[in-house]
Amino acid sequence: MFPAPRPALTPNTYEYESSPLVKPTGFREYDARWLLEKEINLMGVQALGLGLGTLIHEMGVKPEIVTGHDFRAYSASVKMALISGLMAAGCKVHDIGLAITPMAYFAQFALDVPCVAMVTASHNDNGWTGVKMGANRPLTFGPKEMTRLKEIVLEAKFAAKAGGSYHFVENFPAQYIADVTNRPKLKRKLKVVAACGNGTAGAFAPKVLEAIGCEVVPLDCNLDHTFPRYNPNTEDMEMLHAMRDAVLVNRADVALGFDGDGDRCGVVDNEGEEIFADKVGVMLARDMSSIHKNATFVVDVKSTGLFNTDPVLKANGVKADYWKTGHSYIKRRVNELGALAGFEKSGHFFFNKPYGRGYDDGMIFALAVCDMLDRNPDKTVADLRKALPKTWGSPTMSPHCDDEKKYGVVEAVTEHFQKAHADGKPVAGQTVRDVVTVNGVRVTVEDGTWGLVRASSNKPELVVVVESPVSEQRMRDMFKAIDTVLRTHPEVGKYNQTI
Repeated sequence: MFPAPRPALTPNTYEYESSPLVKPTGFREYDARWLLEKEINLMGVQALGLGLGTLIHEMGVKPEIVTGHDFRAYSASVKMALISGLMAAGCKVHDIGLAITPMAYFAQFALDVPCVAMVTASHNDNGWTGVKMGANRPLTFGPKEMTRLKEIVLEAKFAAKAGGSYHFVENFPAQYIADVTNRPKLKRKLKVVAACGNGTAGAFAPKVLEAIGCEVVPLDCNLDHTFPRYNPNTEDMEMLHAMRDAVLVNRADVALGFDGDGDRCGVVDNEGEEIFADKVGVMLARDMSSIHKNATFVVDVKSTGLFNTDPVLKANGVKADYWKTGHSYIKRRVNELGALAGFEKSGHFFFNKPYGRGYDDGMIFALAVCDMLDRNPDKTVADLRKALPKTWGSPTMSPHCDDEKKYGVVEAVTEHFQKAHADGKPVAGQTVRDVVTVNGVRVTVEDGTWGLVRASSNKPELVVVVESPVSEQRMRDMFKAIDTVLRTHPEVGKYNQTI
């Protein structure tokens, strides 16, 4: 018998070394995240692996699984603890070693393995660890699977089985790089800054871009798990500013920045302008829908309203489907609808055939940006950005809110704006046009200005985004309206950044 996990343990004690520590809040909506040693210990990770293996058998899926890990000082140890639990549950493990998350997803296809467990804290700060899991390629777990996994682990409903085994797949990244670069080289000579924040993608992104014919300017591509300059997060303004500086100094055509596990990508244009990922999504949707008419694109609720209003997308017959934020949600929706692609404001991009296999991959996104420029040889990225209708949008702002409290706050904020809509009360000085509650609350007023509040699925934070097609002042008006409501909840803390 494996002992039941404990929600809290004191380090440097016998209990800490002989009992699994698993804080319940680490089970998120579509993956798992914990502060290592404070919220989960290695024995707790073993329990997670044993629980995941138990769930795989329960689901009736062949008990074979791909594992990999990102570049952090402790990720390999966490992965091996997870593997020991998976093997104890009777799973055959195919370990691809150090990898970006899309490599693990690709390995499910290349190795014909149904399940995946990628050890990564993604863009979270050092100290965090986590696992992205799936048992039905190209999908990853959603709330149903995560709820059941949480129940199995916390209640120690483990089913140990014989037959587990381990196989290390040598030099697997070479297979992935060969797959994504098995295509014609670019006709246009592009100088590209590849920014990796000293994270995992630094080992692979320059090779991918060089293979399609780019002149690559590496920026923080040497692996350093201390992340000495900034956290590899493509929504972090510090990383975007470093990309801007590199573009201007090197007179590059574009900067492409990758997050800690390489499934997201950010863009800075040739003029040094940081382009939020949802706007890049509109640019790509314009390009792709000119080839594939009447295409459907799935976008998350944090994204710009241009997917519905852009005249070029309308002329190309594009249908936009606004859906829940989160890589698992968008991935699932893209596959359900057979959409050509899915875009998230966070920088997760999901490409279906003929571009990809339906999962999020920062490298394929980077190649799509290069192809867009290749198809528009007389235009710069800045030209394509300026061709979009003007809107004023905020970065993703994240005030602190404890995991145990954030959903209650969002529920109360949702009720506030629903009541304002029902009662005809103005928000940001105007009548409410509609309220979307598919994921938190997105409130839009008559002039098209909108604001969103939702609970982060990965951190003890809320997520706030505002945008206006009218003016910067109207954007600020909406932020003030939302922030005024949030300030009535003392459990909501300071923002990581604001406008």
